Amino acid sequence: MTKGKDNKPGDTTHTITDVLKVTKGTFECCLLGTGTGIILNRMSEKVQHELLMPRGRKTTAEKAITLKHDPFAEYRAAPYTLKDPKAATLLAHVSAAFKKAVMTASLDLPGAKKAQIGRLTYVEGEYVPIYGLPKLFMRPVRSADMNRTPDIRTRLIIPVWAARLQITFVQPLIRPQAIANLLAAAGMTAGVGDWRPEKGAGNYGTFKIVDQDDPEYRRVVATGGRAVQIAGLENPVCYDDETTELLSWYDAELADRKQKGVDTHVATASHGSADRRHSTPGKRARTNHSTPGSPGRATAHESVT
Repeated sequence: MTKGKDNKPGDTTHTITDVLKVTKGTFECCLLGTGTGIILNRMSEKVQHELLMPRGRKTTAEKAITLKHDPFAEYRAAPYTLKDPKAATLLAHVSAAFKKAVMTASLDLPGAKKAQIGRLTYVEGEYVPIYGLPKLFMRPVRSADMNRTPDIRTRLIIPVWAARLQITFVQPLIRPQAIANLLAAAGMTAGVGDWRPEKGAGNYGTFKIVDQDDPEYRRVVATGGRAVQIAGLENPVCYDDETTELLSWYDAELADRKQKGVDTHVATASHGSADRRHSTPGKRARTNHSTPGSPGRATAHESVT
């Protein structure tokens, strides 16, 4: 029973009887990556530790005798990982990223509102397992500071990837076909991961909906599971020629600094927790030109040099 605000004394109350009954619906689908792959880049332990307990700025002398980057540690710290040894994959991406992609797609499609889609849909699970072989990916970028400071970023890229998604929605306010249309549009216009179309950055992280019997999807799932991904983190393979050149120079410069007595362990010490997530230390990355990548562009907080 409820009473209207403008009712005068003596007015009768009104019973709400026309509320629509809603139920929970689910939409399951298989996704296959398109474009140039998906770039995984979580906030590393090093950055989290620095945010939790800042050490302050290094002096010029400290910068001169320590290393700024450790590509191998940064590569291994980049992805979200599933701790369960029985999980089908090691690599994963946050499920909220796929929901955000669907919400972004609703901005460009008539009949859908971003806020409403956000309230009425969600992707099951905290993480979505990602199938595919990981590779080491390096690119020069410019930071978003006033001076547009250049830097080198190392990330993990999966050139050919697949995933299985389960979206829960409120029906009959939303129908399964609407979810399918939004997700298909999200794969083309928004994407997931770094340097995705949503940020105006390129075509990384794009995907399409495929049938579970799709030959390419089945091949990626069969050949890009947990064991292959663990091996890919332990023994990195370079994504393209640009990455190979940068890493080759890094190896040569690292060896030269060691001969000069420069402390090459200071910068990598903070990555210890990242390396401990995997069973054995990594080896030098191997070059694999079978999947050349196009020049990367950056997210909203970075831009390519």
